[in-house]
Amino acid sequence: MPNANVMRALFIWIFAVGFLGALVGHLPSGSRSSGKLPDAAQTAFDDEKARIAELKAKNEPQFTSEDGSLELQRNDDGHFYADVRINGNSVHMLIDTGASGIALSRDDARMAGLATSIGMPDVVGEGADGEVHGEYVKLDRIELGPLSASGLDAVVLNSGQQSLLGQSFLEKFSSVQIEGDRMVLR
Repeated sequence: MPNANVMRALFIWIFAVGFLGALVGHLPSGSRSSGKLPDAAQTAFDDEKARIAELKAKNEPQFTSEDGSLELQRNDDGHFYADVRINGNSVHMLIDTGASGIALSRDDARMAGLATSIGMPDVVGEGADGEVHGEYVKLDRIELGPLSASGLDAVVLNSGQQSLLGQSFLEKFSSVQIEGDRMVLR
């Protein structure tokens, strides 16, 4: 009868080979060698990039030279968006007058040069599906049109794709008015 240590080693080796074989078998065939996304995923990714570029083009802020105000047009989805500069980097944000603070997606935080942990275990809020995980950060500088602020608190969300600009920044304007399909920040 073979030695118990030899049998144990043989069992572990067979288990490891089987596990790796099963793991490779579950990879999409195109990703095993080429490093590319499957066609459906690449198409979805390209469509999302095009949609974001279109939203940015439609929502460029327009300034009036008379009073330094900023005017945003309502998007087709009924919301207002603006390209905000955070730490010198452009971030496309949804203007959320009902939000108390600033919330950034993980990707937008990275674009703004903000470091976050991998797991983001902190509970930063409560949503319809339960706890919302993220991480609290401080923004060096945030700018929109003629207004900028330094040292504002924000939260980076572990999930979610759209960054939100809430009252902690909007209250820096003397007024925020919605007139039909226009939002005017003064």
